[in-house]
Amino acid sequence: YLATHPDAIIRYKASDMILHIHSDASYQSEPGARSRAGGHHFLGPKPNDKVDILTHNNGAVNTICRIMKNVMGSAAEAEMGAMHENCTEGVAERIALNEMKHPQPPTPTVIDNSTAEGIVNHKVKQRRTRAMDMRLFWLLDREAQEQFKFLWRRGAHNKADYQTKHQPVHV
Repeated sequence: YLATHPDAIIRYKASDMILHIHSDASYQSEPGARSRAGGHHFLGPKPNDKVDILTHNNGAVNTICRIMKNVMGSAAEAEMGAMHENCTEGVAERIALNEMKHPQPPTPTVIDNSTAEGIVNHKVKQRRTRAMDMRLFWLLDREAQEQFKFLWRRGAHNKADYQTKHQPVHV
C-alpha cells in the first residue's frame, strides 16, 4: 500500500467516540482454499437517521487482515467467519471504550454480503451447517445483548474491502 501511495495520510477527526466496524471476506482467495478476513475499526459519530455513517471516514483504531484457519463452504460462511473475527476483536475495544467513560450503543457492523446479513438479521432462513452454527450463534448472542448491529452496505462503501484483496508481491 505504501509503495502505491507514498503520500498517504491518516486523519483522526473529533467524534462521539462510538466504535464502528466494517467487515469483509474474500472467499477461497488463499492457497489451500482458505479465505481471508479483513476489518476496519474506527471511532465515529453516534448512529442515527440524520448521520450517514458511511461518509464519516476516521482513521483506523484497529485493522484486521488475516487468513482464516478453516476452509469455508460458501462466500456467506466466509463473511460470517470474518464478522466473527471482527466482532471478537470489537468486544475488547467496546470494553476499553466503556472503561474510558465512552458508553457504547450497539456497534454498527457493516458487511457487504446480503446473504450473511440476512442470516444474522433473521431475514433469510439458514440451512443447518454445523461449522457455521458456532460463529452464527455467537454473533446472534452478541446482537441480542445489543453489543452489535449488523448492516448491509454496497461493497464500494466497505472500508475493509482493501484488506481482503490480493495485493501484488512486487511493486
